[in-house]
This record gives sequence, structure tokens and C-alpha cells, in this order.
Amino acid sequence: MRKEYQICTKCILDTSDSGITFDDKGVCHYCNNFAELMEKSIDGDEANNYLLETVKKIKASSEGEYNCIVGMSGGVDSTYVAYLAKKYGLKPLAVHIDAGWNSEIAVKNIESATNKLGIDLETIVVNWKEVRDLQRAYFKASVPNCDVPQDHAFVAGVYNLAAKYGIQYMISGHNNVTEFILPPSWGYDSGDLDNLIDIHNKFGEVKLKGYPKLSLFKKVIYYRYFKKLQSFRILNYVPYNKEEVKHFITENLDWKDYGGKHFESRFTKFFQSYYLPTKFGFDKRRAHLSNLIASGQMTRDDAQREMEISPYNKDELPEDTEYFIKKLGFSIDEWQEIMKSNPRKHTDFKSDYDQLWFKLLKNLKRK
Repeated sequence: MRKEYQICTKCILDTSDSGITFDDKGVCHYCNNFAELMEKSIDGDEANNYLLETVKKIKASSEGEYNCIVGMSGGVDSTYVAYLAKKYGLKPLAVHIDAGWNSEIAVKNIESATNKLGIDLETIVVNWKEVRDLQRAYFKASVPNCDVPQDHAFVAGVYNLAAKYGIQYMISGHNNVTEFILPPSWGYDSGDLDNLIDIHNKFGEVKLKGYPKLSLFKKVIYYRYFKKLQSFRILNYVPYNKEEVKHFITENLDWKDYGGKHFESRFTKFFQSYYLPTKFGFDKRRAHLSNLIASGQMTRDDAQREMEISPYNKDELPEDTEYFIKKLGFSIDEWQEIMKSNPRKHTDFKSDYDQLWFKLLKNLKRK
């Protein structure tokens, strides 16, 4: 049964998320969880001291050419992370994973930032036939997070490169003030290799020979425990206001705005702004804007006004749709069938999290 419509009294998340709950004041559990997180988080001098101590550890971790890796997409977060790494005297290697969907703006943003900051850039180009076949499989499977094939390749590529160069620290752009809030049913963990392989086995056609893969076992046991690879979310320990940072990197690094969160990828732009709202009935902007409301970077009224704007420019939609389905190799009839097929959950397929070793490790960690 569908829930009666309700929207949070504090943010703009609503019952388009089937898992949302509200307290007696009408505030959603995402807002309450965020408030609880902020109470436990460090800030001010304490955050700065932790940042400086971590910087010391990173500098001491390697005497080689590089002591950390920064993954770069051409977006706001990763560009600012690269700036901060240089600001604090680190020796970063910038890594970009090209999965075949870069916008021209994203490519120029990466080149401009790395050139101005004097950072070496290594680009890993993923086999296009394999990426395309994986993405086709995800659409055929009718699961919501079709960004997984790109995202998994990004993470696997960065981990593999860190191991290659003997780098112990990866500096991540993920942060709480803009990315903490996201309904679980609107996405899925891109690190779940078993899930990816099962979907591909059922709906794919091309063998994945060169596609970067990283199992949860290898990531947690081999890389983290034996190789001591660590991810440092530096943006959680500095003042981080999205609009102020956009202005800063525009003025200092010749960064250009690409129009929306994760729109540096042409795939993500179409998938997130057209495919998900049309087929699954949810608009990820609600989560992104709600995170900004919760962190005090946007008012609820401004967020509601932004939601009144169509998620996709109607003038661009016909051309972009044609480009998208043609690039993925679907016929118009195949694409229409995909749009009409019943949505499925990622949990309908195999998962790393069902493995005995993971359950044992989880129980051990809990104890």
C-alpha cells in the first residue's frame, strides 16, 4: 500500500522515499540523523588540529614522489580537495577514471585545476565496450542505481593505482554537509562486486576482461588491513560552503559550472534527471537540497522553488535522449520496453554482504 503523502517540515524529503519516517513534529529521520551526526562531529580548533595531525601522518607515510591520491571528476568537491592537498603541502597524484561519458567542461576543469596547482594527472581509460555492456545490463535489470558500473570502476581504479605506487592515503571529496542525506532505496553500494557480477551474468553479453574490479573482501581485508590503505575525508575538517567554494575555484582555478550535482558525467545527468524521476518516481535533487538545508547552506523555501523547475531542460531532452540510447546501443523499441518494465531492487541479486566472511567480520567488529 502506498503511504499517504507527507513532506518533512524541516527539509523537502517526502514519501517518494518509501523508507522515510517522521517524528511527532513532522521532521524526517534523515534530518534527525544529520543533527545527531553534527552533535558528535568535531569542528573549529579541534577539527583543524585533527586535520594537521593527519597531514603530518600523510607526509610521513611516504618519501616517494607522491604521498596521497586525489580522485578527480571535474566536479566541485574533487577540485577543492586537490587545492587543499597542495595548500597543506602534500604531494598528491591526481587520478581520473574515464568511463566514456565525460562532458567537455569536466575534462577542461580537470586539466585547468591540475595545471594551475602543479599536480601530476594520471588518466585511466576503461574499456568502452565493457562499460557499455555493464550499463546496458543494469538498465535491463531494471534496478535504480545504474551509476554503479562507472562508480565501481572509479573506486577500483584508485585503489589499484594506490597499491601500484605504494601510496597509503587516498583523499576523498565525500563530505557530510552536502552528501550525508540519501535514501538507501534511491541508490546502492557501488562496492558490491558480487551484485555487479550477478547482474552482468544475467543481462550482459561481453566478457569483463579489462574492467577494473574490486571485491569487498580485497578492499576490506587486503587493502585496508594488509596494505594499510586509508581514505581521508578532508572536507569534513574544513569550513565547507558549496557556493563559496564554487566561487573560489572559479576565480582561482578557472573552474566552470556544469549545471547540477554530478552533471560532470553526461551519463549521470540523463540518468539522474530523467530516467530516475520518470521510471522510479523520485528526484535525487530532494536529497541533495535537503542536505544543504540541514547544513544551513540553503533555506527550505529556496529549495522548494528550485524543485518547481523541471529536472531536465525540455529543449535539450529529445537530443540528449537520442544521444543516450544510441551511445548505449539500444533501439527505440528496446528503450521504451526498459522504461515500461517493472522496477527491481538490487537485493534481488547476489551480494557481497551475503557472504559468510562478511557476516563473521561484521559480528566480530560489533563485539
